[in-house]
Amino acid sequence: MASNFPHGRHRLRIVLAGGSGSVGSMLAWHFQEQGHHVTVLTRAPYTASWPTVHWDGAHPGPWVETLEGADVCINLSGRSIDCRYTAEHRRQLYDSRIGPTQLLHNVIANLAQPPRVWMNASAATIYRHALDRDMDEATGEIGGNEQIGEGIWRRRAPEKWGFIVHLVREWERVFFATATPRTRKIALRTSLVMSPQPGTVFAVLSRLARVGLGGTQGSGEQYVAWMHERDYARAIRFLIDHEEIEGPVNMASPHPLPNREFMAALRQAWNMPNGLPAPAPLLELSMFLLRKETELILKSRRVVPGKLLEAGFPFEFPAWAHAAEDLARQWRAADRGF
Repeated sequence: MASNFPHGRHRLRIVLAGGSGSVGSMLAWHFQEQGHHVTVLTRAPYTASWPTVHWDGAHPGPWVETLEGADVCINLSGRSIDCRYTAEHRRQLYDSRIGPTQLLHNVIANLAQPPRVWMNASAATIYRHALDRDMDEATGEIGGNEQIGEGIWRRRAPEKWGFIVHLVREWERVFFATATPRTRKIALRTSLVMSPQPGTVFAVLSRLARVGLGGTQGSGEQYVAWMHERDYARAIRFLIDHEEIEGPVNMASPHPLPNREFMAALRQAWNMPNGLPAPAPLLELSMFLLRKETELILKSRRVVPGKLLEAGFPFEFPAWAHAAEDLARQWRAADRGF
């Protein structure tokens, strides 16, 4: 069922809250190139070809005016989970997600013309560690208490995995807790968004592959859920246009694949036939020294986009090998080196 949003010449007003990161900047470029009006709400305004407005994610201010009469609000606020889960970082991870979501609820409820669609960031890691079957929105099992390993090696998943699941569940609970009759709500359960930009996960993994360290990570059996940045941006527009879609939406390609195959395809895209493996103990030591968590690498995310596929979204990059080749080509064309 198509939306009442006019297509073609209609210029959407899109507000990206917390949109100064890599995904937010990618979406801002995408929608601006399509002729839409984009405003980014950010704690530290910066120079860009779209308007940026200061907000602190905690209090109403002049930024509220940007939401009055806007077509779409996309909230991407949240401290990066690429850190050690210390007590202080856990507090920051929680506050930077729950606070802005509650604030937007209060603001949107009092607007004369609230956005017709509000998308809130979420994460595909909400599902359990899954090797056995795909996890879609309808049948996927929420994680937090699962067992990992086989036979005598079977054990409870690390507490830190449970913390992240609890965080994402609470984030979505707060998002959906209050009804917004005039605003459709979608929680974006996002997987790894692959972009040929410095500082992204694709850049980090590509560097490993290009220096001969892009081998299997851990057992290599854990699944990697991913999405090409172009499909991510196109899927956002698809969700805007399809009023029948609401609630949690998995933002991932249709084909997650085991880490072993994922890294092999990445090496092939960079013409690197071999890569040294990184066993789990070595990963634990490396991540400790880098002050990061292995959950990002070792948890199996066998996530598939059930709602997008059911609605007929046409993926340009459903397979990782094709996506990796395209991303590596863009990186080379930009002459970014390592």
